[in-house]
Amino acid sequence: MGKFPSRMFRWAAIYGAAVLLPLYFTPLWLEHGETFLGFVGLALVFQGVFWVIGGDPVKYRALMPLAVAEKLVFGIPALSLFAQGYPVQPPVAVFAAIDLLLGLGFFLAWRKTPLTSA
Repeated sequence: MGKFPSRMFRWAAIYGAAVLLPLYFTPLWLEHGETFLGFVGLALVFQGVFWVIGGDPVKYRALMPLAVAEKLVFGIPALSLFAQGYPVQPPVAVFAAIDLLLGLGFFLAWRKTPLTSA
């Protein structure tokens, strides 16, 4: 199997936590705080899921398509809105593009992970 799936998910979890945790300390949540903080909290929960998948990719292979979907549900809409001229800030578009790249990495890790360890 190699180490790619494990590393892909573990590094994504570290990156995600590093990017998301500081959002709790910004004034961005003052408007529509419940939506913003809910998004950040749910995204942080998924970093834990990525960490678990990275610990045993074969065992948790069934969760990998869900991980891909988690990346797509932010990346695609944010970049689509940005491309259409909606007021999506350029840094948000950059993070959306990174999420799409991570989604691709998760997809490749899923394809590379065998169904069983034997």
